[in-house]
Amino acid sequence: MSHKTADEERSGKEKPLGSQSLFRGLQLIEILGNFPNGCPLAHLAELADMNKSTVHRLLQGLHASGYVTPAPSPGSYRLTTKLISIGQKALTSLNIIHVAAPHLEQLNLKTGETVNFSTREDDHVLLIYKLEPTTGMMRTRAYIGQHMPLYCSAMGKIFMAYEQSQFTDHYWQTHQDEIQVLTRNTLTELSKMQEELADIRQFKRAMDREENELGVSCIAAPVFDLHQQVKYSVSVSLPTAKLKQVGTKALTEAVQDIAQRVSKEIGFVTPQ
Repeated sequence: MSHKTADEERSGKEKPLGSQSLFRGLQLIEILGNFPNGCPLAHLAELADMNKSTVHRLLQGLHASGYVTPAPSPGSYRLTTKLISIGQKALTSLNIIHVAAPHLEQLNLKTGETVNFSTREDDHVLLIYKLEPTTGMMRTRAYIGQHMPLYCSAMGKIFMAYEQSQFTDHYWQTHQDEIQVLTRNTLTELSKMQEELADIRQFKRAMDREENELGVSCIAAPVFDLHQQVKYSVSVSLPTAKLKQVGTKALTEAVQDIAQRVSKEIGFVTPQ
């Protein structure tokens, strides 16, 4: 016959046998994460819905393991930097394709169009994942491993928009041989590009309006890491005629939703 503790009776949850202390300790760590300057033991017990004696015992164990330390305010505790080290190791071992692929597949099935996932390598976009359309007939020329210019692609403009303010000026000065008119819509004037990048930062989406290839449009959104830096970009490419049927707003929301999900999985927390 199993017996629930008083804490479990209050919370209505029964933990797997032998793991109660582990779950409670992790719960305290999560709560302390919201109190960088420390949290009083009594308040911590209230938030965790545990007895103060139970919380004190768990804190002593976490302190002995190096995860928690007394805060400057008497009777309060805070987390140590040991958790940062563990988090960094977890991120290092993270396979971004493994994490992003299920979300990108959802976007591919929802839109039926080409889905692209890229990172930035020096002053180029590097395509690291691509899904062909499931319902559309158009096949883009892009391929995994391809390097693309920043200035004429939706994903490239995402990376430019979230760079340091002086980057665009420097890029324009050093890539004049590369910045060429590819279609009648290609942006080759610095002032117009700066306006475009300001718009991207405001709405968190970029568009390729047949700037790289006539008849093909693209919508991209940024993927943020835990440092709020844009390391990756998600996009959907489709015929311009199809985009007019679907609507820019609906497709933008779908791309942004997936980008936000991937961002969350790699540690991004929405600023308050």
